[in-house]
Amino acid sequence: MSQPKEISPSILPNWVDSTVFQGMLRGIERESLRMQRDGFLSQADHPQSLGSALTHPHITTDYSEALMEFITPPQASIQNAFAYLTDIHAVVHRHLEHDEKLWPLSMPCMLDSEEESIRLAQYGSSNIGRFKTLYRHGLGIRYGRRMQTISGVHYNLSFPDALFEQLQQHETDEQLKTLILQDYRSHRYFGLIRNFIRLTPLVMFLVGASPSVCQCFMTGRDHHLLPLLRGTLFLPYATALRMGRFGYQNSAQKQLGIHYNHLKGYLDGLQKAVHTPYAAFTRLGLNDAQGEATQINDHVLQIENEYYSLVRPKQVPQAGETPSEALAKRGVAYVELRAVDVNPYSPIGIDHTTAGFLESLALYCLLKDSPELLDDEQDLIERNQAEVVNRGRAPNAAIMENGEKIAIEDWMNQHLSAMNVCAEALNQAYDTTLYGDALNVMQQRIDEVDHTLSARMIEDTLAQGGTWNLGSALAQQHANFYDKHILSTETLTYFDDLAQQSLQQQDLLEQDQQVSFEDYLAQFR
Repeated sequence: MSQPKEISPSILPNWVDSTVFQGMLRGIERESLRMQRDGFLSQADHPQSLGSALTHPHITTDYSEALMEFITPPQASIQNAFAYLTDIHAVVHRHLEHDEKLWPLSMPCMLDSEEESIRLAQYGSSNIGRFKTLYRHGLGIRYGRRMQTISGVHYNLSFPDALFEQLQQHETDEQLKTLILQDYRSHRYFGLIRNFIRLTPLVMFLVGASPSVCQCFMTGRDHHLLPLLRGTLFLPYATALRMGRFGYQNSAQKQLGIHYNHLKGYLDGLQKAVHTPYAAFTRLGLNDAQGEATQINDHVLQIENEYYSLVRPKQVPQAGETPSEALAKRGVAYVELRAVDVNPYSPIGIDHTTAGFLESLALYCLLKDSPELLDDEQDLIERNQAEVVNRGRAPNAAIMENGEKIAIEDWMNQHLSAMNVCAEALNQAYDTTLYGDALNVMQQRIDEVDHTLSARMIEDTLAQGGTWNLGSALAQQHANFYDKHILSTETLTYFDDLAQQSLQQQDLLEQDQQVSFEDYLAQFR
């Protein structure tokens, strides 16, 4: 087994002043299932007292009516983002009915044997509301509803224009120097994305927390998982089954050929996918026997958001824009890091350690050389990801790089060591020790695999007697935390007002129907 090649310690240019990072913004999206007292998936409607899932900016639903999603606005610090996310959780907890709780794990429990018991998210009678529900119905018949009950954390991150301006000034490539800032910024973000994809196994190992699943999740599926104890399946050295073949994966998307070498190629690939029929989806039909629509269309992707990716380039859409149109017009504004499991030990699904690590990693990915990502390397990366997902903690786990096998701990050590300078710069920028502390914790997880979240999950699942018992105990701990969290009068009023405004906005949309749903849908077929 080969030794890894040393990475230059000068990843951070000597002309960079750490104050340039003070303009970073981050936002967090956390998903969580509502569970009944008996542990089964909630069958109740989204609480109306929380407002409209269609129009509320911070509290909505994802695939299922029971799958809640909490979204913070961009914040100037990790602490501010966490404070906002904590407030959202505490507000939601207050409005849950029938003694429901938030399920704390990425992988669900317990699911009924009938997929129809996983209720599709409902958004009212407006065309856009019906469209969103239909999209979810299409996902269900394409991939199965069980897959859509998986929860994750999405970490949104942007760097200030001042950093991109400095980077551009110091470019040696004259073509890059002549780009307008928008195009140069997109160029650098795509470099970040390619490197993040290359380093995803690092994320899966260090913050993966789904080494096991409730047996009910695998109903009707062939699998290679082993019994851990009654009702729970696992792999002995797994880290993040959520990110493997039992998670957000499907064969149709494998053939898309969407790449991240430049913005135009990425957008062209997406557009081809949303306009190209796929035989297997055509056979499913567009309507049922009663003439009711069952999927938006029979294309490889119904809409752009159907494309499952580990990381996404993002731009805030304006009224009437698709995500692609926003990117094409204004370039990349931020990246969405999506390969992050819910941390079951945190009441808000993520802790400061993970956030500090992700931001250090993102800066490292931005500054590190990032050659184009071609098909052969992509195949290799996918094999590395599968290795870490299924057996990342195994004593002989290895990463393939440049045709050589490297022990996983050696591979991780080289990158974590090179990231230290990024963490130190962020520490200086924010007058904190958070980033360095985060990498120290990650170093401990590399040095001793029993310190990883995935190893802890296996140990605690055994101690508690199963996935449901562990999830239930953690859910109760988190509920106690929300109960104790003090919400200011201003915060309570703010969320009450948002709830009412969102219901009014939904009502206006439902009253303002200019065309029939059939005509509305026709433009996507």
